[in-house]
Amino acid sequence: MSAPVTILASRPAIETIDTPALLVDLDVFEANMAKIVARCAAEGVAWRPHCKSHKCPAIAKLQIAAGAIGVTCAKLAEAEAMADAGISDIMIANQIVGPIKIARLMALRARADVVVAVDSVQNVAALAAAAQAAGVRLRVVIEIDSGMNRAGVVPGEAVVALARLVASHQSLQFAGVMTWEGHTSRIADPDDKRRAIEEALISVIDSAALCHAAGLPVAIVSCGGTGTYETSAGVAGITEIQAGGGIFGDVHYRELYHVPVGYGLTVLSTVTSRPNAQRVICDAGKKAMSTDAGEPIPLDVPPVASTGFSAEHGKIELSAPSEMPRVGDRIRFVVGYSDTTIHLHDEIYAVRNGRVEQVWRIPRTARLR
Repeated sequence: MSAPVTILASRPAIETIDTPALLVDLDVFEANMAKIVARCAAEGVAWRPHCKSHKCPAIAKLQIAAGAIGVTCAKLAEAEAMADAGISDIMIANQIVGPIKIARLMALRARADVVVAVDSVQNVAALAAAAQAAGVRLRVVIEIDSGMNRAGVVPGEAVVALARLVASHQSLQFAGVMTWEGHTSRIADPDDKRRAIEEALISVIDSAALCHAAGLPVAIVSCGGTGTYETSAGVAGITEIQAGGGIFGDVHYRELYHVPVGYGLTVLSTVTSRPNAQRVICDAGKKAMSTDAGEPIPLDVPPVASTGFSAEHGKIELSAPSEMPRVGDRIRFVVGYSDTTIHLHDEIYAVRNGRVEQVWRIPRTARLR
């Protein structure tokens, strides 16, 4: 297994990197992270950043060093990779279902203080039986559907009923509730967005209060992605924020979620063809960066009329004829969406002032299951 991080004392120039390659600008990355940390600190809430945007233990450790209490994962494989790196406090903000994954979860619980989301009676029963057989006690949070209409229990008494069921099993510990108010993220008007976030989270806070009233202590009330955390962190009753992808400041978060973050994550590419004076072809296509949730933005080129991407090629049509860039030149693309680009790469080159300071490995085992 390769080391999770390589520190390069020689600080080679980015020109020495083969392409396509994933780069993070450390100055922008650190500024984006500091903004999330400061917002959480100002409101007195904990930060448990989501790892689905980076899947990288080296980055998770930097987040913990900056003040995070642990990590949030979307996949069991991400949680396993974090535990392999020595990170213990892990929330899996998803349902772990079926005997294969539940067996892996029990093995993970033996070496990490993992908490997992549930939203069904059947899943609670399966987790309780497996935990009892494994001789472990598993922390559980109930996922609440606060309006996104994806997974989760409807707010109110249904949350209390499921919490009571969790608490009735000695092998499980009811730890609290969580939600993702993602349906509010793309609202452009700041006042409308704030009201929508607060309305969504009131139902979660009220559900937590009902659990308290029923004698079920709620230690965790978790929510808040990058698109909502600036408001969510200030809602009374919230205990922790999950915002993670904002550290990279990609097109998706900045342009679609209207979050004022710096562009920190880019794909370095080489110009391979100039068929005419307005067309630029490079070696970074959809296998190097996703286009599903945000169109990558080319940098280091004259004004652009349009872009297009196929499997292995990126195409840029310039607004006017230009000799630049030439075949062999390097250009960068701001990543459209980090969550669906990171897993396409084996490493991230951490760059400052055009030189590589570190190389962060992305474990292959963390990418899918």
